[in-house]
Amino acid sequence: MQLSSSSFANSTTIPRRFTCDGEDRSPPLGWTGAPAGTRSFVLLCDDPDAPAGIWHHWAAYDIAADCVELAEGAAQHAGKQGFKQATNDFRRPGYGGPCPPHRHGRHRYHFRLLALSIDHLPLGNDPSCQAVEREARMHLLAEAVLVGVYER
Repeated sequence: MQLSSSSFANSTTIPRRFTCDGEDRSPPLGWTGAPAGTRSFVLLCDDPDAPAGIWHHWAAYDIAADCVELAEGAAQHAGKQGFKQATNDFRRPGYGGPCPPHRHGRHRYHFRLLALSIDHLPLGNDPSCQAVEREARMHLLAEAVLVGVYER
């Protein structure tokens, strides 16, 4: 399985408009090669270079198995597109773009797509990104990673 973006290549700079310094919109993401038996997807974004440990920026879940992309800004219209979003480490649901501390150096942002063997994750209301990932890993078929970088 492969995850890509039309806005940045693997290990290159994430454009400003997808960060807290810009419009804070979710980037366009597309994928191919989902394994047979995939019934849904989860999309995660986190920053392993955050000063206090991994910072969770986004968890979109219950993405339909026939979906092969999320357009730019999809996080702003999740309900219309039929997927759910967890509460991120900014303490709000949805996407929170890259926002490293000023002069903290280059941070890597891992966008991870998980293909799952179930249609819907059995989660309560307002789950955290960590809860989504924990539950998703119990039903994991495949994983793809796209890394973007950003520095302030």
